[in-house]
Amino acid sequence: MLKRMSVLFCGAAFAVMTAGYASAQSATQEAKDKSKAAANQTGEVITDAAITSAVKSKLLADPDVSGLNIDVDTKNGVVTLSGVIHKGTERAEALRLARETKGVKSVKNNLKLEPVKGDTTATTGRTDKDDKLKIEIKDDTKESAAKVKDASKKGAEKTKNAASKAGDVTADAAITSAVKTKLLGDPLVGGLKINVDTKDNVVTLSGTVKSAAEKAEAVRLAKTTTGVKSVVDKLTIQQ
Repeated sequence: MLKRMSVLFCGAAFAVMTAGYASAQSATQEAKDKSKAAANQTGEVITDAAITSAVKSKLLADPDVSGLNIDVDTKNGVVTLSGVIHKGTERAEALRLARETKGVKSVKNNLKLEPVKGDTTATTGRTDKDDKLKIEIKDDTKESAAKVKDASKKGAEKTKNAASKAGDVTADAAITSAVKTKLLGDPLVGGLKINVDTKDNVVTLSGTVKSAAEKAEAVRLAKTTTGVKSVVDKLTIQQ
């Protein structure tokens, strides 16, 4: 009788231990699954941010597109372009640049076409300025020719100065975007926690990093970016 009770007790104990082990295994697997899902979600956010930065860099670098006027948003690989453009060809070029960016699944076009007032180039290929110049050229007197020449010279100088100023702003924005793209794409750097500002080709890095090695890598990436003259390091290491 005692032997039988001993066997029954041992069997019950074994069953309890087996159930406990199975429960522990299930909890461990569930924790792994949650960690994997969280990692995947984080990866998607970084990828979307990198895509946004890459598309913005292309738009800023293309002389046929007003990159500063176009907003770029990315979610799950789907890029949305919004803002105001002045020509149909500019819209087509912006969409092409976005579609050809690595990682982009599709592109949503929310761009608004608003031709510049008085600009008929979108339909006739001519501007009011062209027509005005034609009328002035018909007057073959020396005085008229001199006025046209002088007006053209002043207009060219104004255009050159405006283009130079716009070029400086565009260059700084393109550098900022290029540096940010590098930081987001480097697994050794927490690109989302680093702010990038550029003025006159001088890049300033600010934010927090986890180690001196990460800080050095971020500064190196910025320094090796095309167009960067120097880098101001304002990064702080988390204690």
